[in-house]
Amino acid sequence: MLLRREKVGVVKAVEQLLALQAQLPRPPHVALWSRLRKFKRDDLFAPLKARTLVRGTMMRGTLHLMSARDFLAYRMTLQPSLTAGMASVVGKGPIPSIETLMTAGRSAFGRKARPFADVRAALQSRFPDAHERLMGYAVRMQLPLVQVPADGEAWGFPGDSDFALAEHWLKTKVGAGAGPGPLVLRYLAAFGPATTADIQGWLGIRGVAEVLAPLRDKLLTFRDGRGREVFDVPAAPRPDADTPAPVRFLPEYDSVMLAHADRARIVDDAHRKALVTKNLVVPATFLIDGRVAGTWKIERKKAAATLKLTPFAPIPRAERAALQEEGEALLRFVEPDATSFDVRD
Repeated sequence: MLLRREKVGVVKAVEQLLALQAQLPRPPHVALWSRLRKFKRDDLFAPLKARTLVRGTMMRGTLHLMSARDFLAYRMTLQPSLTAGMASVVGKGPIPSIETLMTAGRSAFGRKARPFADVRAALQSRFPDAHERLMGYAVRMQLPLVQVPADGEAWGFPGDSDFALAEHWLKTKVGAGAGPGPLVLRYLAAFGPATTADIQGWLGIRGVAEVLAPLRDKLLTFRDGRGREVFDVPAAPRPDADTPAPVRFLPEYDSVMLAHADRARIVDDAHRKALVTKNLVVPATFLIDGRVAGTWKIERKKAAATLKLTPFAPIPRAERAALQEEGEALLRFVEPDATSFDVRD
């Protein structure tokens, strides 16, 4: 949805992308603004409050925004990878058995949404000799939880959003789910053509080759420029390489930046180091002709909003006007109460 803004509903758009990375509350809004026609913040608030979209721990143990039906279909499919990630952090730390801890965690939540600090405190009270942070991390990785949107928040969630058991928030038991096969097909529908390394890297699951084996008759296979086998679903669009791509602004952690192990398809190798900071933040970027051309950030001083571009190379004259126009529209979306808007590099 980056070649042209689409006229589809927010839930359908999120499902088309499978999930939006959502460690921070603002990026999903910007991701959808860049992909949908006339997108407004309320367009995302409404399905979050209606519980047709949820924000929870999913792929690679990170927060993602997903439709409720996809969360229910794939949360437990991802559990083995979440458990493995948890085990690598918790190790043999001083915590109760996982079964005991999950029972205590469910009890700490009950049927209400609670700050996670309160849940950790309840666990520490029950297990005073255990490591509070490790217990909390284990509960977050093992129990299907969702964060609860809050009224009055600019982007829907405060920094310390309350959590709730998914089964109570969605009023549906989180069952075994659809399994890895359908999940891989959904990944390919969003991000194919892709290699097994791409699939495994973004979903965080293991044994992708074995998952793909019985699916091959449903897929198309190709060889990329380096001779690697890539997979795609037959109905997916595969535009010609010469298809023009408009200027677009992507938020921090945008899925298109993270969905492939080989990111050369979207950013030159010379610029990759600028896209992962020491604390693993993936910065907001802008695209020119479908490739990352630099990073951006917004600064606000009183009523003045400024979009500061950090291009990797001089911006071609033909694209500068488009960047200015798209950049000012982004500023007006992110800072609607500002009275002046400036785009500069």
